[in-house]
Amino acid sequence: MAETKSEIKPAEEQQNFAVGTTNDPKNLQELTQYIQNLLQQTQDKFQTMSEQIITRIDEMGNRIDDLEKNISDLMTQAGVEGAEK
Repeated sequence: MAETKSEIKPAEEQQNFAVGTTNDPKNLQELTQYIQNLLQQTQDKFQTMSEQIITRIDEMGNRIDDLEKNISDLMTQAGVEGAEK
């Protein structure tokens, strides 16, 4: 039926967004680079999730269209009038 598995693993999220003691920025340039990297990672993950959501919405729309067609066909076979969409 519907898939509910997540494609983003919690360990990956923690690894990408955790502030490690060994990689702490030591000056303004490193801090700027660190923040830019963090923002890029966030944007990349947001883009990936957005694409997944749009894909799932499209798939759901196709399933709804198929369901409507099947219901219409069944109503026609049963001889029910007004089976228009």
